[in-house]
Amino acid sequence: MPLRPPAVFIETFGCQMNEYDTELVRSILKDSGYRFTDSADTADVVLLNTCAIRENAHNKVYGHLGALKALKEDKGLVIGVLGCMAQNLKKDLLEENSLIDVLAGPDSYRALPELLEKAAAGRKGMAVDLSEYETYTDITPDRIEGVAAWIAVMRGCDNFCTFCVVPYTRGRERSRELDGVVREAEALAASGCKQVTLLGQNVNSYRDGTHDFADLLLAVAEVRGIERVRFISPHPKDFPEKLLEAVAGHPRICKHIHLPLQTGNDRILQLMDRTYTRAEYLALVDQIRTRCPEIILTTDIIAGFCSETDKEFADTEDLLREVEYHLAYIFQYSERKNTIAARKYADDVPAGVKAARVTKLVEFQRGISLKKNLEMIGKTVEVLVEGEGKRSRDQWMGRTGGNIVTVFPKTDTSLKPGSLTSVRITDATVTTLYGEAV
Repeated sequence: MPLRPPAVFIETFGCQMNEYDTELVRSILKDSGYRFTDSADTADVVLLNTCAIRENAHNKVYGHLGALKALKEDKGLVIGVLGCMAQNLKKDLLEENSLIDVLAGPDSYRALPELLEKAAAGRKGMAVDLSEYETYTDITPDRIEGVAAWIAVMRGCDNFCTFCVVPYTRGRERSRELDGVVREAEALAASGCKQVTLLGQNVNSYRDGTHDFADLLLAVAEVRGIERVRFISPHPKDFPEKLLEAVAGHPRICKHIHLPLQTGNDRILQLMDRTYTRAEYLALVDQIRTRCPEIILTTDIIAGFCSETDKEFADTEDLLREVEYHLAYIFQYSERKNTIAARKYADDVPAGVKAARVTKLVEFQRGISLKKNLEMIGKTVEVLVEGEGKRSRDQWMGRTGGNIVTVFPKTDTSLKPGSLTSVRITDATVTTLYGEAV
């Protein structure tokens, strides 16, 4: 290591939980004397915080590793792979000709300073054990201050959906104590943060021994200075009335629920071990919309799961037509190493068929999303200003309570990032509302 404090560049792939974990890693390394840089070219250490959920995420990481080869040969760069991919592919990543010096799984970030010190001395190492207890609740994430932030309220997952690698890369469910989460929200509010999103692989399984997720959601919503509270993601199998009442009844809990479906066919749902039927899912949607008519619903869809037929795929399209989500994240099935599906089922839907199904669903959903946004024209919505518009410094960009991106001119000089303002919608596209402050 150079005599000056080593410079670290961290690149994050994947979900919001990975973004939060990067903030934890920054805090751990900063406390050990490391500094940070925004480029691999100026770094002594490059850390890739990875995702193992989809094949595309794997390919990106391998591509970035290849791009770092010249830097490693030129300046002795230390390269580390963190997170889910490190946990899931540890044998593959530490082959004799590997560029990687350090592997650290999601429960092993406290070991990073020691691992990096050894790597600088030429000794590769890894820490990839899963923990039944680690929640990092005593570590304050090193965040870039802004109007919105993530808070991980639990780690791991006990659902074992057959397609999903998370239980194997992040371990079993562990919940933080309610008081610790509230203190983190209070610290964020004191720094000027106006919105927090509570994170978990299945947040409605949250239990700290005394409190459930509805208790936690309401407690965070009462933190002075926090104007909006969001959460992702719940599981349809476990959505109690108490949680729905909290969402519908508290003015600072956003009227937006991301409710992953995955497929609209009962046989495929059973193969995925999602533990609900199509009818039960639709009944939950009806219950949610009856209690909270203004709710914005979004979802996740997997197309081309093992043995899915054209008719079964059509059931998913029919369900999208029936529910009319505001937004759907649609992916083709990619077999993940060590999952139940990889061990039990053949990945037998041709790649071309998977791609065609995804394309069809995406185009179909775009039509629904555009219809939903056009229906907003003439309405007035409350928007949390996040910053300047991407296309013009003369515009503000923010989001509605339903998490819809909204752009409007800077006509009110009193507004700034973090302001809540009313915007009358005058135009809309598939992804964005346009309007004027009122």
